[in-house]
Amino acid sequence: MSDKTEYTIEDVQREAENHQKSKEQSELMQLIIFKLAGEEYGLSIDQIKEVVLTPRVARMPQTPPYIKGVANIRGSIIAIMDLEQKFGLGEGLGEGLTQNYTLVVENADFKIGILVKEVPNTLTIEVDDIDKASTLIQYSTLDASCLMGVVNVGDRMIILIDMIKLIESEGVKTAYP
Repeated sequence: MSDKTEYTIEDVQREAENHQKSKEQSELMQLIIFKLAGEEYGLSIDQIKEVVLTPRVARMPQTPPYIKGVANIRGSIIAIMDLEQKFGLGEGLGEGLTQNYTLVVENADFKIGILVKEVPNTLTIEVDDIDKASTLIQYSTLDASCLMGVVNVGDRMIILIDMIKLIESEGVKTAYP
């Protein structure tokens, strides 16, 4: 009977080692983390081309309030979006745009700038740690495909957004010049 017990302990140890190895081999995701209205949000670093100080923004007529205008970033004229205002989290960043930063989001079809108040941070997480069944997703009025989920890191809760899908679902596109 003791042989059976020893065998079981070995199995448990082997299983724990396999679990640790699979954890080490799990897919990692790098995020850009920024705050909107005091809450942390994250975007896949693959969606961000660069982070720049927000240049002068020229207002454009007949655009939604969350589109602050257009700006020249490295020779490209791109729309500048205020996610705080877009998500209904407050008044947005307002007129003091030069004291903010712009995340330049780019794919093959468009390039757009996202306003943030402070220099964003980076964070690496395991894809398996993303909670895709969060009630946030169930009750949000955003298209569910735009919300990747929520990840808990220590005492922090970070809401993950797919900016490419958000922009595509809204029809907010800025073609390349």
